[in-house]
Amino acid sequence: MSGSSHTAHTAEAGTGLAIEGHSIDYIPESERHARLSSQGPFWFLGNFHFFTISIGFVGPSLGLSALWTTLAGALGIMFGTLFMAFHGSQGPEMGLPQMIQSRAQFGYRGVVLALLATLFVFVGFNVVNVSLIMGGLHNVFGLPPVPVACAVIAVGALLSIYGHDLMHKAFKWALMLTLPLYALVTLALLFGAGQGDAPAAEPSSLGFSWVAFATQFAIAASYNISYAPYVSDYSRYLPKNTSRTKLIAAVFLGASLSGAWMIGLGAWLAELLQASDALVALDRVGSSLFPGLGHVLVLVSVVGFLPVIALNTYSAMLTLLTGVDSVRRITPTPRARVLSILVITLVLLACVLSIRGSGISILNTFLVLMLYFLVPWTAVNLVDYFGVRKGRYAIPHFFTPNGIYGAWQLRGIVAYLVGFVCMIPFFFIYDAAAGEEVFVGPIARMLDGVDVAWLVGLLVSGLTYYLLSRSLDLDAERRVVDAISEADILAMTGHAGEPRP
Repeated sequence: MSGSSHTAHTAEAGTGLAIEGHSIDYIPESERHARLSSQGPFWFLGNFHFFTISIGFVGPSLGLSALWTTLAGALGIMFGTLFMAFHGSQGPEMGLPQMIQSRAQFGYRGVVLALLATLFVFVGFNVVNVSLIMGGLHNVFGLPPVPVACAVIAVGALLSIYGHDLMHKAFKWALMLTLPLYALVTLALLFGAGQGDAPAAEPSSLGFSWVAFATQFAIAASYNISYAPYVSDYSRYLPKNTSRTKLIAAVFLGASLSGAWMIGLGAWLAELLQASDALVALDRVGSSLFPGLGHVLVLVSVVGFLPVIALNTYSAMLTLLTGVDSVRRITPTPRARVLSILVITLVLLACVLSIRGSGISILNTFLVLMLYFLVPWTAVNLVDYFGVRKGRYAIPHFFTPNGIYGAWQLRGIVAYLVGFVCMIPFFFIYDAAAGEEVFVGPIARMLDGVDVAWLVGLLVSGLTYYLLSRSLDLDAERRVVDAISEADILAMTGHAGEPRP
C-alpha cells in the first residue's frame, strides 16, 4: 500500500464509520486494534443462521433420521472446525490475509491455483446463500426473486466495502437480534410447535444408512473447512502476542457450537415438519406461537444473514486482489477494493440469475464440490505452517516474485494436484433433489457411495507436501526471517511511502 493510503487509513481509524484502508497488505502492529473476545461471537454467528439450518435437511433428504443427522452433523462440524481454527492463528502472527500467506507454499504466481479454488468457494457460497433467500422470501411473502437478489447482494457489497470494523459490528448486532429468536424456535419445536399442519410422515421413512451418515458428515465438515481460507482475514487485526491456544479455542467453540445447534435444528424441522425450506419452516413455527411472529422470524433471519453475504464478498475481494497482484503488481488502494467488489458483485448476480434448481439441491452439490477443492489446499497450508516452517515466515518476501518463496513453488502445486487426482476415484456427487448421481468414482461405487474422498485428499496432499519439503533449506530461511524487523516489513511492503520490492 502506498504511503498516502496508509496515512488515510490511520487518519480515519478513530472517526467511526470509515472505509477500511487495508486489504492484501500487512497490518502494522500499531494498528492491531481487534480483541480476542470478539472472535468467538464472530464465528458463532458465522454459522448461526438459516443457511446452516438447511444443511440439516441433507440427511433427511437421503433417508437419515433427525437423530442420526444431528450426530453426523455435529461430528462433521467439529472435525471441520479443527482445520478452520488452526488457520485462524495465522492472522495475528503474520498480520496478513490467508491467501497472501499461501504464497510460501505455492509461490508468488503459483498461488493462483489455490486462489481459483478459494474464489470458487467464496462466490459459490453466496450463490447458494442468495438462492436460499430468494426462494424463502418468495415462498413466505411472494416477493419477486430478482429485486430480492439485487437488494441482498448490494447490502453485502456495501458492508464489505467498509470492511473489517463495520463487519465485526454488524455481526455483533446480528447475533443480538437472532440469538433469542432461534432459542425460542428451538424450545418451541421441542414442545411440538408448528407440527399441527405438517403432513404426517411414515414412521419407517427415515432411519440409518452409512451412505447418508457419511454424506451428512462430509457436508458438515466441508462447511467449516470452507472457512479455512477466511479465518485469518478476520483475525489479522489481533495483536501479534495473542495466545495461539486461546484463539484456536475461541474460534473452535464459536463455530462448532452454533453449527451443531443449527444443523440439529434443521434435522428436526425436516423430520417433524417435512421442511425443505428453512425460512418457510421458521415462519410456520413462529406463526404457531403468536400471529405474525413467523414473518418477524423470517425477516430477522434474512437481516441477520446479510453480514455473512458480506463475509464472502470481502474474502472474495482479498482473493481477487491477491490473484491480480500475483500476475501484475498492484497498489491495494481503496479504489482497487471497490472495483474488485463491483466485479465480484456483478459475477455473483449473473450466476444467481442464471442457475436453476432448488436451494437444497444446489447446497448439497456445492458443499461436496467445495470440500474437494479446499481439502488439498488446507492440508498443504497447515502442514507447512505447523510442521515445516513452524510459523516462521519472511513477510516482505510474500510481496515479490524474487524473494525466498519465488514465483512458483512446485512442492505445493504438486502436492495439491496429486492429492486432488487421488481423490477422484473416491468422489461421490449426488443430486438429492433430482435423486440422481452426478458423478461416482469407482472406489466410491465399491464403498456403496460412502464418501471418503476428503480424507484421502487430506492425507495424500499433506504427506506429499511434507516429504517434498524435506529438501527445503530451512536454516537459510530462518536466517532471513531473523534479520527482518517490523521497520523492515513496513518499509518493504510500502507502509513507509516506498514502493514494494
